[in-house]
Amino acid sequence: MPRVVFTPSGLEIEVDPGTTVLAAARRLGVDLDSVCGGRGICGRCQVVPSTGVFAKWGIDALGNALSARGATEISYKGRRPLGSDHRLGCAALIERDAVIDVPAESQVHRQVVRKSVDLVDLVIDPLVSLAYVVVPAPVLGDEPSTAEAIISALKDQHGRIASAVSMRILPHIQPALANDARAATVALRTDDDGSGGDQVVAVWPGFVDTIYGVAVDIGSTTIAGHLCDLATGEVVASSGRMNPQIRFGEDLMSRVSYVMMNPGGERELTASVRTALNELVGELLTEAAVGRDRVLDMVLVGNPIMHHLVLGIDPTPLGMAPFTLATSDAVHCRATDLDVDLPNAATYLLPCIAGHVGADTAAAMLAEGPYRSLHMQLLVDVGTNAEIVLGSVTEQYAASSPTGPAFEGAQISCGQRATAGAIERVRINPVTLEPRVKVIGSDLWSDDPGFEASTAGLTISGVCGSGIIEVMAEMFLAGIIITDGTIDGAGAQRSPRVVEDGRTFSYVLYERGDIRLLITQADVRAIQLAKAALRAGIDLLVEHAGVTELTDIRLAGAFGSHIDPLYAMVLGLVPDCALDGVRSVGNAAGAGAVRALLSRQLRGEIETAARHVVKIETAIEPRFQELFVNAMAFPHATADTPHLAHLVTLPIRTEASGAAGRTGRRRKRDESGSAQHGSAQQGEQT
Repeated sequence: MPRVVFTPSGLEIEVDPGTTVLAAARRLGVDLDSVCGGRGICGRCQVVPSTGVFAKWGIDALGNALSARGATEISYKGRRPLGSDHRLGCAALIERDAVIDVPAESQVHRQVVRKSVDLVDLVIDPLVSLAYVVVPAPVLGDEPSTAEAIISALKDQHGRIASAVSMRILPHIQPALANDARAATVALRTDDDGSGGDQVVAVWPGFVDTIYGVAVDIGSTTIAGHLCDLATGEVVASSGRMNPQIRFGEDLMSRVSYVMMNPGGERELTASVRTALNELVGELLTEAAVGRDRVLDMVLVGNPIMHHLVLGIDPTPLGMAPFTLATSDAVHCRATDLDVDLPNAATYLLPCIAGHVGADTAAAMLAEGPYRSLHMQLLVDVGTNAEIVLGSVTEQYAASSPTGPAFEGAQISCGQRATAGAIERVRINPVTLEPRVKVIGSDLWSDDPGFEASTAGLTISGVCGSGIIEVMAEMFLAGIIITDGTIDGAGAQRSPRVVEDGRTFSYVLYERGDIRLLITQADVRAIQLAKAALRAGIDLLVEHAGVTELTDIRLAGAFGSHIDPLYAMVLGLVPDCALDGVRSVGNAAGAGAVRALLSRQLRGEIETAARHVVKIETAIEPRFQELFVNAMAFPHATADTPHLAHLVTLPIRTEASGAAGRTGRRRKRDESGSAQHGSAQQGEQT
């Protein structure tokens, strides 16, 4: 009897000559994909026979270990091309001892990389799979129903045991088999809610080889979604839109207040976000030309208030102590329960961690893995409500800080969202105090030749979040702002850009025609309050964990992903750290949602991890106020900054000495009078 070894698993078996590779793999439990049930249609069972001497297994594999290509392989025209060295496992017959490689793309539980949403080494572990079945025509007097016949065909043709056919699709099973071949493709779902067993949850006439899932991060400002092929993990479409709830309030607490003050307000907010969710899904499907019936799964993440509102739960208990969640467990429902027009889609919401640390934080943890790290990792999702996780494989802590919308441009006199024409990069000459800016929609700096022409079609009317961080840090490094956050009036003697503004001073960042953008004292204070709230929350977790130094800081979120790590440290948003230890990780919550969409194993993993996180409630921590006050200063009133000192020469810590008082400061300069800002500014400072 021929002996067969499958790689990379190393599993081996003896089979009768003439056994198909697919049959041998199934008997042995080898991870080899197939939808069509061995009919040579889907092409997912492709394998690569190896040749040579394999001493490890005592096999001398010859080129004739498998049968020659027959009619099935010669006529194959499936979606996956059949390479010259590839064979269809369902058609190739084992004739002699063989070593058969199962390539990654032919494995059900494959490992893939999806850089578009920061997914690295993702294991595909689908909850839903497809099976193509041919159901015998009924004969008068036969007892089996159509549902029973489908279940029997699944067992006979695929070795799959289905416990039931979903009641939802019973009206569709007989029409699906109303073709001459009586062939249909069914989707089987392995329940992840503990009910057990596979269930037939969708059916289509003929052969179907692709099904999809949707992962959505419902943020308080934006809603972002990804449409994924559930079999390959490919992100086939991505889209985003503003959360229409903004009209009820920029920040979460204002929306809770709206509900408190307006009877039925929670229903308005729920209807608003559900409508946006359904429209977003429609945009994804239109972009990918996919029918709604082909979407079998949906995963949603969001902060606790968004989580509750999309589920139709009154969020007011989250607006007052003790900030009680209706549920912290993962939630299972159907897309149609949330008014989303996906008739076949189950829906999964990741667990929440605490009253102000939600499913989006759990998703970010799943993406970045602080609970899998051997060293302490600080993960910060910067938004209107910053969520902070500090942890390693042994312990994890989490907290939230009410930063408000200042980082995203709200509460800033010239702030705006990150749209075309918004200033996103800023550099200030420390001698002349003249600024250089970059705007969204142009690759040129404002002092580059051609800048005026390249921005002629843009309205430069404000500064977005990343630009706000940079202008504040540059103003501090240039001495326009002193340590306590005061705009130093003495700057008016150095440059006409520092101007009196009532009883305080402002800085003229940009002027063109009728447009004059000022950074005011009130703007600086708004950023100070936001960054102090964030930093105080971080410092609380650091104290609870007993950490003396951080080496791994990750900034997540739509805003966090655009922060220059150097400027984050200059302002004191994050603790002092080696620059290469601070990095942006993009939309970690969205990446985590995609991971949960594609892997049953990871759903269980994050549910377990979320239960072990120690929650720190900043509102009742006696140290929070002191930490907050210390964090108001730039970069910080008491914390040392040795790593930052190697990158920039910081102004001497000082307090305001009067509206026009000159402050002492020390600063390295190059021969042109420019500040030395380290690698982040080399070649950019004039």
